[in-house]
Amino acid sequence: MSKIDKADAQWREELDPSQYHVLREAGTEPAFTGKYWNNHDQGIYRCAGCGAVLFTSDTKFDSGTGWPSFTAPVEQDAVEEHRDVSHGMVRTEVRCTTCEGHLGHVFPDGPGPEGLRYCMNSAALDFEAKE
Repeated sequence: MSKIDKADAQWREELDPSQYHVLREAGTEPAFTGKYWNNHDQGIYRCAGCGAVLFTSDTKFDSGTGWPSFTAPVEQDAVEEHRDVSHGMVRTEVRCTTCEGHLGHVFPDGPGPEGLRYCMNSAALDFEAKE
């Protein structure tokens, strides 16, 4: 997909308040409240802002954190990583490459060969079940 660039007013019109807060204001939903943290169905996770495919259920795991967690994006260029020094911490922010929406953060404490945990906000994702 090519980059999507919309005015703030258009994002506000298209997204619900929680999606807007997470995707456009880099917010975080409270742990154990998002609709996908405990989802075990097979399928794909898309960006709630633009529909880009980001993750698959094959890489989803229960991290015990209360947010949907994945070991890797569907393709490395599906997401962009940026240094985040907000809230007195140094973290790596994850954004959708297509619409630059904030998705969550990636941490070096996950399972698998890369040892990464992509900790995402449910409000930033749409789930498409496998048929």
